[in-house]
Amino acid sequence: MVQVRSILAIEMEKLCEGYGLIEGPVWDSERGLIFSDVLNGGVFAVTPTGDVSVVFEHRRGIGGISPHVAGGLIVSGRNISYKPFAGGDTVLVLDRDEEAGNIGYNDITTDAAGRIYAGSLGSSPVFADGREPQSGDLYLIDLDGTSRKVAEDIQLTNGLGFSPDGKTLYHSDSRRQTVLRYGVNDDGSLGKKQILATVDTGAPDGLAVSEDGRIWVALAGGQGVGIFDADGALQEIIEIPLPMCTSVCFGGDDLRDLYIVSGSDGVAAENAGAVFRHPVNVAGLKVPAARVALKSGG
Repeated sequence: MVQVRSILAIEMEKLCEGYGLIEGPVWDSERGLIFSDVLNGGVFAVTPTGDVSVVFEHRRGIGGISPHVAGGLIVSGRNISYKPFAGGDTVLVLDRDEEAGNIGYNDITTDAAGRIYAGSLGSSPVFADGREPQSGDLYLIDLDGTSRKVAEDIQLTNGLGFSPDGKTLYHSDSRRQTVLRYGVNDDGSLGKKQILATVDTGAPDGLAVSEDGRIWVALAGGQGVGIFDADGALQEIIEIPLPMCTSVCFGGDDLRDLYIVSGSDGVAAENAGAVFRHPVNVAGLKVPAARVALKSGG
């Protein structure tokens, strides 16, 4: 039986607000929670005390963020790129291919080796591009910077994350309202796509995995985070005050703070997106930094 937990104000803390559509949350031990505003542009960081700073200005459409060992961030959007914290040129890592129906990328994640998995988009879910909804694919960017397709036909690619042993990759297909899973081979290739869970409360969006193997999935339009066990059973829903729950991330020194981000859909205000923090009783898995080669001149 699903146990829906109503969040008390003392438990759920709003750290900041005023964004159009927050995505890509990733924990940084120095800066706090890093996140993007897809609609208005920019990458920001908020500390545990609620202090907000600008990490990168401009660039709209960033749906996924990953730290890189070189000292900067891998960001998605119209392409996969590296942006250094210290400033300087942006490095192209993986471009879109519009002629092949790939107009850009949404969520990304990394494996223990530092390889990047990136879900492509066949049409934009937030910007009017004149395209009918089309499926995308899942790409692997290897350590040498080469890329290959490892899964196909994801109607609307969203959250990505690995099981604690790294042998299973979880992947949200929002338009199909499913959370997928793939077996992971040593070379990073994936086995057959399987359905882990079908969601009937909102659409599965960003996700994170905890040390005990549970999958924490943002339910866009469902006003909360669904917690699934490794067999796909929904155990609990953590509610937030806004309907458009877009992604989740574990943070804090012990990774026992659940950061939940949101967008403005479903409320009257245009910039109602907020970052919430909620303490949990299990630590999340640390997402490894990317280690893919950065080729100058890209």
